[in-house]
Amino acid sequence: MSQAQKIPLIYVRGFAGGQSGIDSAVADPFLGFNAGSTHIRIGPDDKPSFYQFESPLLRLMVDEGYQLLVQGSQETYLDTHEEIPAASIWIHRFYDPSASTWGGTPKEFRVEDAAQDLLALIDELRAKAHVDRVHLVAHSMGGLICRCLIQKILPERGVDPASRVAKLFTYGTPHGGITFDFGFGFGMLERLRDAVGINGAEIFGRERMYQYLTPGATAADEPPEDWDPRAMPADGEPFAFPRRRIFCLVGTNPGDYDVAHGLSSAVVGPRSDGLVQIDNAYVPGAFSAYVHRSHSGHYGVVNSEEGYQNLRRFLFGGLKVESALVRFRLPDEKNTAWQAEVGLSIRGLQIVMHERTGDQWCPIQLDGDSRAEPDGDGAVPLVSTFLCENLASPNGAGALRYALHLRILSLRERDNGFLDFRDHIERAADFDDILIVDVGSDTGVPALRATWNSEVAGPISDYKPAGLNLADEDPEGGRWVSHIPLPDSTRTILGDDARVRLAVTGWS
Repeated sequence: MSQAQKIPLIYVRGFAGGQSGIDSAVADPFLGFNAGSTHIRIGPDDKPSFYQFESPLLRLMVDEGYQLLVQGSQETYLDTHEEIPAASIWIHRFYDPSASTWGGTPKEFRVEDAAQDLLALIDELRAKAHVDRVHLVAHSMGGLICRCLIQKILPERGVDPASRVAKLFTYGTPHGGITFDFGFGFGMLERLRDAVGINGAEIFGRERMYQYLTPGATAADEPPEDWDPRAMPADGEPFAFPRRRIFCLVGTNPGDYDVAHGLSSAVVGPRSDGLVQIDNAYVPGAFSAYVHRSHSGHYGVVNSEEGYQNLRRFLFGGLKVESALVRFRLPDEKNTAWQAEVGLSIRGLQIVMHERTGDQWCPIQLDGDSRAEPDGDGAVPLVSTFLCENLASPNGAGALRYALHLRILSLRERDNGFLDFRDHIERAADFDDILIVDVGSDTGVPALRATWNSEVAGPISDYKPAGLNLADEDPEGGRWVSHIPLPDSTRTILGDDARVRLAVTGWS
């Protein structure tokens, strides 16, 4: 497991709205990425415990040794230095030409122009840091600017986007656009927004997204009926950026998004972060994590420890661990739907890294007999996480430990389609357990041990792994793979063969 190379990192902010919003945004030297948050949780003896997150900007400087280089401005620093350190942070200030506070006539904002300016910044950083690529970290619309660069600007120039960008991390980006869950329905509000273009918000509609995400598309082109704005070219297609080099952080808490006094949350609906619906916040085929945070603000995804820890591990982790539920067979019961809920926690962190639950409108839907799938496993992905071996374990143990919380629930319906509550016990799971996974390294080879919490006597913190490591079932496949049987209590629910599959590969 090798430490990931430190290369320049560029932050790309989100949508500012109209002229006053743009003027307010450019007044911030770091466009909001320097904003942190505080949180109060209940500590011992019911006393409040204060928790402070310093901001993703400051934490990368403290945790990963990155430098913030400003000499009156970023541009002045770059103009006066022939070389810069690779481990440096930069802000893409694409809104500056559109501000009215500088004097003169503000330039109309266009996604394509912002993407071209981003390319110019990337090329200057590459040359002066003597590196091939950079990392891009974007919030909201900033992720669409990055995708415009990757999917349109670079391909139109005949340049492989993977030769310029190493990894892309997005916070709450509307990859599928912004849609509304409002009583009128039928897309009426979306069409009104795109026709009127209030404060430039038509950039989140299908037609405009097609124009800035598609090579060769012009302002006169309209998307095909089956076009999905979330989709990126598949691996193997010309100029395709590997989707496994993208991580999408999805917010699931609309309640703390107070823009327009809560009107945005009400119009977008509960299955959202208050602005972006959950189903629109990721790229199919990319990595993702779900966190109970809102789109922005004091409790937003950017200003969160949850977001930062996923960002840090994706950019600099040494191991990728993927987990999936495989080989299960659900009971053949009429009018019964099955769901899985998952949570991921890592030892030493005071937050949940990933959380998909029914309460937060994002459980995993299970269906039928997975063994009937062509691969015989019918894998249902649970969560993928990235681990940093250079992060010291609090108790001095050499292994990296994380806990995968898995719950299986059944929902029964009547013949009329309504839920049947006669025998229902709300939030009571048919199965509820935690898989404790210890990941170590034996002469560079992953060494894993795993056990269910129900099999551990005493507190998890006192648990010490014993016995043999899990065996690698795919020694020739370039990755370490093992299947962990579920506890016996699941046999009548998921069948005798149900397993959690762990797959570990190096990551850099």
